[in-house]
Amino acid sequence: MYIAASRSSDVAAGTERKAGLRRVSANVVALGAVSLVTDISSEMVTAVLPLYLVLGLGLNPLQFGLLDGLYAGATAVVRVLGGHLADRWRRLKAVAGFGYGLSAVCKLGLVAAGSSVAAIGVVLAADRTGKGLRTAPRDALISLSSEPATLGRSFGVHRAMDTVGAFLGPLVAMAVLALSLGSYPSVFFTSFCIAAIAVLLLVLFVRDRPAAVDRAAVSVRAALGLLRERGFRRVAVWAALLGFVTLGDSFVYLVLQRRWDVAATFFPLLPLGTAAVYLVLAVPLGKLADRIGRWPVFLGGHVALVAALIALCGPVSGFWLAALALGLHGVFYAATDGVLMAAAGPLVPADLRATGLAVVQTGQAAARMLSSVLFGLAWTLWDLQPAVLVAAGALAVVALGAAFARPVRT
Repeated sequence: MYIAASRSSDVAAGTERKAGLRRVSANVVALGAVSLVTDISSEMVTAVLPLYLVLGLGLNPLQFGLLDGLYAGATAVVRVLGGHLADRWRRLKAVAGFGYGLSAVCKLGLVAAGSSVAAIGVVLAADRTGKGLRTAPRDALISLSSEPATLGRSFGVHRAMDTVGAFLGPLVAMAVLALSLGSYPSVFFTSFCIAAIAVLLLVLFVRDRPAAVDRAAVSVRAALGLLRERGFRRVAVWAALLGFVTLGDSFVYLVLQRRWDVAATFFPLLPLGTAAVYLVLAVPLGKLADRIGRWPVFLGGHVALVAALIALCGPVSGFWLAALALGLHGVFYAATDGVLMAAAGPLVPADLRATGLAVVQTGQAAARMLSSVLFGLAWTLWDLQPAVLVAAGALAVVALGAAFARPVRT
C-alpha cells in the first residue's frame, strides 16, 4: 500500500511539474501586454523616422548613421546603471516603470523638436535612455517569474506579444499619416498617448519579483565580478562581437526602399514583414532553444540575417527576394532577441539578474552603435551594394567563430 501511495504521489508530482512547464506565469503575460502597447507606440516612430530624416530633412547616409547609432547606442550607457539600481534597490518594477515613462514623454519631445536635427538627436538619446533603463529590469522580471527549464518559452511568449505591437505600430502610423495628410507631429503625439496607456498597464498589473537578499550583497564590485565568470564573460563578449557586425533595422529597410524603389507611402509597412515572421516564430524557436540548446538557435538567427543581406544585394532582383529578405530578418529576431536573455539568465545569480542581463545588453548596444556609424560611412564611401555585402561577410565570419566557441551548453 505504501509503495502504491508513493508511486501515486510521484505520478501526481510529475503531472504537476509537466503542467507547470507548459504554463507561462501571469507576470510574464502582463509584461507582454505592457510591451505590446509600448511597441505600438515606439514602432510608429521607428516606421516613419528613417523616411522623415532622410527624405524629409535631407540627411545623407553618414548623418543618418550617426543618428541611428545614437538611437541604438544611447541605451548602452544606462543599461548597466538601470540593472544595478533595480537589483540594489530591489525595485525592478519601479526602475522599469521610470524607463517606460521617460520614453513616453520623449514622444512629445519629438513634436517640440520640429525639424531641428540637433534637438531630434537629444530627444532620441533620451528616449533610448528610457529603453536602456527599463530593458534589464523587465527581462529580469521575466526570468525570475519563470521556471529555469522554460525560460526560452517565457521569453518567446513575451517577445511574441511585443511583436504584435511591432506589427500594429506601422499600420497605426500609416493610418495617422493618411488622416493627418502626412503630418509627422500627429504620428508622434498619437505615439505618446499610446505609450501612456502602457505605463498605466505596468502600474496596475505587473508584480515586482525582487530577489530576497541583503542590499549590501549587490555592489559594483559584485557586478564587475560577473565578468570573471568564464561562461558569462564568453557569452557577453561573443554577443557584443556579433552586435558589432549586425546591420541595424533602419538600414535594412532603407536598403529595401532604395533597391526596389518603394514609395514613401508604403515605407512604414516594410517592418510588418519582419514583425509577422517574428510573431509566428518567437514561441516555437523559444521552445526549440529550451530543447536543443539556446546558443545554436541564437547563432542560427545570425545565419538567417546573413542570408537576408545577400538576398538584399545579390545579383538577382525581384519582389520575391524582397519578401524573402524581410522573412529572414524576422527569423533573425525570433531566434536571437529573447533566446540570448534565456541563455544568459541562468549564468547570473538571482540577486544580480538585472545587472547581469544589462551587462550583456550593454555590450550589444554599444557594438551596434559603432556598427551603424561604420556602415553609414561605408555606404557613403563605397555605395550601397558593396557595403551590405561586406557587412554580410563580416557577420558570417564572426558567427562561425561563435559556433566554434560555443560558450553556452544549455
